[in-house]
Amino acid sequence: MPSSGKVLASAARSASYNMILQVMFRMVTFLLNAFILRYISKEMVGVVNVRLTLLYSTILFIAREAFRRACLSSPNKNQWAQTINLIWCTIPVGFFFATILSFVWMFLLERPDDAVLPNYDIGVLIFGLSALLELLVEPLWVLGQALLFVRLKVIIEGFAIAGRCIMTVILVQKCPDLGIVIFCIAQLCFTFIYVSLYYAFFTYYIIKNKDDNFPLKSVRDIFPRIIPGAYWADFSTVILVWSFFKQGFLKQILTEGERYMMTIFDVLNFGDQGIYDIINNLGSLAARFIFLPIEESGYLFFAQTVERGKIAKKQPKESIDLASKALEALLKFVVLVGATILVFGYAYSYLLLDMYGGTLLSSGTGPTLLRFYCMYVLMIAVNGTTECFVFAAMSQKEVDRYNHKMLGFSVVFLTSSYFLTKSVGSVGFILANCLNMLARIIHSIYFISNFYKGSRYSPLSGLVPTPPVLVVFTVSGLITIFSEITFCCNQGIFYRFLHVVIGAVCLLITLITIFLSEKKLISFVIDQWKERRTDEDKNK
Repeated sequence: MPSSGKVLASAARSASYNMILQVMFRMVTFLLNAFILRYISKEMVGVVNVRLTLLYSTILFIAREAFRRACLSSPNKNQWAQTINLIWCTIPVGFFFATILSFVWMFLLERPDDAVLPNYDIGVLIFGLSALLELLVEPLWVLGQALLFVRLKVIIEGFAIAGRCIMTVILVQKCPDLGIVIFCIAQLCFTFIYVSLYYAFFTYYIIKNKDDNFPLKSVRDIFPRIIPGAYWADFSTVILVWSFFKQGFLKQILTEGERYMMTIFDVLNFGDQGIYDIINNLGSLAARFIFLPIEESGYLFFAQTVERGKIAKKQPKESIDLASKALEALLKFVVLVGATILVFGYAYSYLLLDMYGGTLLSSGTGPTLLRFYCMYVLMIAVNGTTECFVFAAMSQKEVDRYNHKMLGFSVVFLTSSYFLTKSVGSVGFILANCLNMLARIIHSIYFISNFYKGSRYSPLSGLVPTPPVLVVFTVSGLITIFSEITFCCNQGIFYRFLHVVIGAVCLLITLITIFLSEKKLISFVIDQWKERRTDEDKNK
């Protein structure tokens, strides 16, 4: 098992590489939406980006999330044959749910008009098949994450995303009449590249690898097999999978709740769903390319550093000391990033949407949606970071109890989504998400407080910026709002540029203040950078 320092350094590298991947993916999606809106209708965007993508993500989440979390956090990491056997169970699980959900999507949900958007059934089958084929990679994905192959995921998914985007652009330009079939072909292109590259890499690595510590000795070891004198899978990990599996249903509802509401209750038509999805993708750029990689890498680090079910005073001193410093630094970082997005996003939402999509996005509820989303981003940042620690530190019984709490969160979220959407329109989705995140943050803070009770550590102090930073955030927010009212956005390009310059100056002052005031965070980042450089020098 890697040392705590190495795990943290590798987790930091993983977060960095994942950020690069998420930046690339979201920026490409951002540009791709701007491009394809000139060739296809907003109704097509709604069907593909909401309805079909929801089917795809639901199958993958239910089938693999529990197995990933359990296999990465299991204490029995040396029994790789049992882990490989268990992770292959994602295939039958995925097939079962792909069959059921595809039937629901085709026959029980409202269908788009075949005269306007033909080939909907083909889209459902192809996106379901794509999700099922991607599960073939799960044993290799878990192995790569556990052994800290931090660049592998970024490179492979980067190539796959590039392939899908190139295929989409070509087909949209050359064959726009294909409609939904365009996105089916592009999705299969992504899946083929994704699966092929993973198997090509590990096949080559196994054949050429001379490291006796690498758990797979032949290509046959990738696949399930009977283990002489041992159970087919580790029983404790199976139980943990089941705990995460029950939790996964609820978490998926909370994660994709607004899409489920759109799909099941038909609160928005397909065109409005398309507009909402575009703004949602734009608003979630920071959440996806900064906070999600931090959450994933943070969970990987905490799961291998903190012993489950033990409070801070009963943890090994070196491990809990490192974990506490990392948690405090992560909380401070995500709070600062989220607050920056909230402060500056409010005054620049209209300008951004007008430049990106013209009056199609900047008129109506578009700017209001994006402004509320900036507030939601801050809550996503805090919740993701606190929960990654909570899930890594919980005992199995605590995970089971949390499942019941997640049910309560789901009920509150779905109920509030329905009534708020009926009252205030699509903004209600964001408000309901904010209420849900707030409830989960309160729960996580309560757990972390009890975990560290009686110890000398106080990582939750990372939730509060220093007074100088709070002051500069407040002043910057007021200045940029006044600038928007005065200069933006119907007085010509000069005044728009002036509005941007004012925001840039305020942002620069904010960053300088953070650098000078948040000394503990800056010191931690520098220490980890030095650790990373030292580790890279040793590997040369």
